[in-house]
Amino acid sequence: MAKKTFLDFEQPVAELEAKIEELRYVQSESAVDITLEIEQLSKKSQQLTKDIYSDLSPWQVTKISRHPERPYTLDYIHGIFTDFVEMHGDRHFADDLSIVGGLARFNGQACMVLGQQKGRDTKERTLRNFGMSKPEGYRKALRLMKTAEKFKLPVFTFVDTPGAYPGIDAEERGQSEAIGRNIFEMAQLEVPIITTIIGEGGSGGALAISVADQVLMLQYSVYSVISPEGCASILWKTSEKAEVAADALGITAHRLKALGLVDKIVNEPVGGAHRDTHQMVSFLKRALGDAWRQVADLKPKELLERRYERLNSYGRFTDTKAGK
Repeated sequence: MAKKTFLDFEQPVAELEAKIEELRYVQSESAVDITLEIEQLSKKSQQLTKDIYSDLSPWQVTKISRHPERPYTLDYIHGIFTDFVEMHGDRHFADDLSIVGGLARFNGQACMVLGQQKGRDTKERTLRNFGMSKPEGYRKALRLMKTAEKFKLPVFTFVDTPGAYPGIDAEERGQSEAIGRNIFEMAQLEVPIITTIIGEGGSGGALAISVADQVLMLQYSVYSVISPEGCASILWKTSEKAEVAADALGITAHRLKALGLVDKIVNEPVGGAHRDTHQMVSFLKRALGDAWRQVADLKPKELLERRYERLNSYGRFTDTKAGK
């Protein structure tokens, strides 16, 4: 049984789980039957987890969205889609492994699926640049989406990135142009686009693959114009104020749903998606099916009109004048 990683605010649960593991070891090594005690402690652990997760701060949600055991794009691709064939390269410079994508089937329907992949261990994280894409990654994503448009295939994207890679080599190859081009092209892509924020949705790195007809967000994911640490560094000249920044940014799923920036929140298992990946895959597959049914029968013109109206609705406000 793999050892679980607990976050700082989950320490009471971690202590209970450690006791449960000790009891299981004692039971396996002796003839004493302590099944009842283990069950009682397991129920207590489950309830404690529910209590903790019922009142999370935006900063705690941010930590969950970054959990190293959280399911990544490839986990969802292999769990939800069938017949996946990965496609590589942007046909300009290189194959950016921080973005994965290719042809697949969703409930028998041919589609294009793509998203950011962070990597599990040190070697893979380095290979995938911690999910931070360079221009060739966004150009690869655009190539896949334009291929989908050519063959009239729906596009499913999964967002999980701290942000676009800020290195000088990325800037030299046109990072901002690549992101801007993706946003421009996705706004007028003549096939349905369904996006899911599965972890971190950071800045332009997230926007470059999330202009969509339906935007879903996992319960403990975040979506923001900048990371809390980045915001704190700009406003207070120290990343130690990240918790304050997270509160101010409004980065959580429920806040964004209230603002009309996401369409649906997909509930996660107790303790987060990483505690039960199979159940999370099941939840998301059902939600994607619902989202797909809402756009599947729309003609290209109607699809584009709806998408345009959706984009125009962002940031609307009512100007109330003071009494004269």
